[in-house]
Amino acid sequence: MSTIYTQSDKNTRLTWFYITGFLVFIIGAGYIFAEAMGNSAILYGAVIFSTLMSFGSYWWSDKIVLAMSSAKEVKHDENPEIYHLVENLCITAGLPVPKIYIIEDTAMNAFATGRDPEHGVICFTTGIISRLKKIELEGVIAHELSHIGNRDILISTVVVVLVGFVTLLADWFRHWAFWGGKSRDDNGGGQIRVLIMVLAIVLSILAPIAAVFMQLAISRKREFLADADGALLTRYPEGLASALEKISQDTEPLEAANRATAHLFIANPFKGVKVSKLFMTHPPIEERVKALRGMEV
Repeated sequence: MSTIYTQSDKNTRLTWFYITGFLVFIIGAGYIFAEAMGNSAILYGAVIFSTLMSFGSYWWSDKIVLAMSSAKEVKHDENPEIYHLVENLCITAGLPVPKIYIIEDTAMNAFATGRDPEHGVICFTTGIISRLKKIELEGVIAHELSHIGNRDILISTVVVVLVGFVTLLADWFRHWAFWGGKSRDDNGGGQIRVLIMVLAIVLSILAPIAAVFMQLAISRKREFLADADGALLTRYPEGLASALEKISQDTEPLEAANRATAHLFIANPFKGVKVSKLFMTHPPIEERVKALRGMEV
């Protein structure tokens, strides 16, 4: 049986394996597009443009997400119990105490945001605070603190940039091909040039889809990692496992959630919608609970 430490290490390795594979995939796709279009400047331009577009969202992502979720900041005197739970776990984890926000909604959920531990935010619904036991709520808090400590927001931002880049490049190529674009080697190159062009056309259709699949896969692995690290923090995996079971049994959808923010929450905020595992932003609750209960403290 795996221990909390080995599970965490395994998930960390898998996460970086996915990210490395993602980078290799995007570099390869970018190279094919640049070769087909005969203009490497397009590749550099796409990277610069997508990076600049994502820069603002990285620095202000927490404010944007909190505003979209209608969350309100809670001070110590307004809810000392939840504040003390967060503060005690932060001391154990060696993290600065994040800001605490609450969404007025009876659905059970929570998420973390902020670009680094010094700007961390944990947000709870009123439903999850009122309906979970203390030990279960500690498991949820530890999970979200693990996201902050692991800088998952930074990784998520990098992945979003990469997905945006490949989508943008694919769109540019399709427009170029549609309007009869010609590469610098249209007068030569023979079969190799034709092969590159066909491969680029196929990639322009499939690459954005594959990029999204990889993004979702990385998101799911980060959830497993946060589960393992959260269990390590509390030394009680059953607390988080029990909390996840209760959250999964809650049939009420979170009204403040949308597809842009869904991946941030501890569990899928949309209820009653059956989708393929490939399209899930979170691993199935059953798998997460099984992994938690299979750990040894």
